[in-house]
Amino acid sequence: MGTPDFAVPTLQALYQAGYSLPLVVTQPDRPKGRGRKTVPTSVKATAQKLGLSVAQPPSVRTADFVSRLQALEPDFFVVAAMGQILSQELLDIPKMGPINVHASLLPKYRGAAPIQWALINGDKETGITTMLMNAGMDTGDILLTARTNISGEDTAQSLHDRLSNMGAELLIETLNRLIANTLSPIPQDDSQATKAPMLKKADGRIDWHQPAAALDCFIRGMTPWPGAFTFMGDRRLKIFAAKPAPLAVEAPPGTVVSSFTGELRVATGDQALSILELQEASGKRLPIRDYLIGKQVAAGTELR
Repeated sequence: MGTPDFAVPTLQALYQAGYSLPLVVTQPDRPKGRGRKTVPTSVKATAQKLGLSVAQPPSVRTADFVSRLQALEPDFFVVAAMGQILSQELLDIPKMGPINVHASLLPKYRGAAPIQWALINGDKETGITTMLMNAGMDTGDILLTARTNISGEDTAQSLHDRLSNMGAELLIETLNRLIANTLSPIPQDDSQATKAPMLKKADGRIDWHQPAAALDCFIRGMTPWPGAFTFMGDRRLKIFAAKPAPLAVEAPPGTVVSSFTGELRVATGDQALSILELQEASGKRLPIRDYLIGKQVAAGTELR
């Protein structure tokens, strides 16, 4: 059970490991992009290439769908970014348990956006957890974890790609050890739990009163989605990359300050943030030097 790109390596790993996959469950196809063309989910596209049966119920909780899964008599459910909440009735179906692949070191970052929030909060480490699912939101007993460092160059995209592959490897180890009866679930420490709520497009707006280092983390956590943005007059600018830089003069947060040719520095809550890559609403994604060839941005210009 999975939907986006994150779940694809897990599905592929199960197939390559020789596990029987009688059904792949994913979200219904939905329109995407400016043309609003209906496209299959990433998991559906992969499953079809592998010749696997696919189900796309609007809700996995209906009596008919529950009955369909019960009839399969599965040993496991494997869930990775499915996007629907499983009822207790569903969780009780697999003989050996429902297993979830979650992109954080639980109990940290329970919720829909653990990768983004680890970056936004400036964490130096994150990882993958496999767990036995229960009716709570990412509250089930921990099976295995795998860790990875977060670099100053990581974005939500690079971390997503790394964690999705780590999750696939960890899932196979988890299943193998459960089958061999060499793995004991460990209850989560709820007192250490933090949340990673779903992000909306509006959450990407940059608050220039924040320190430059925090804004660097914020931009990387928001890239590629929902995207960090600000306004220059009525022009919406999407910021893809930036780095803290010295601030030569005092200026209100959000003010463009004097800098070297081909560089765009903006005052923040402490020092300056040098914008490295951006895009206007109707333009191309550009390195800042290329952007400034066509657009002059004077010192004193206000971003908000």
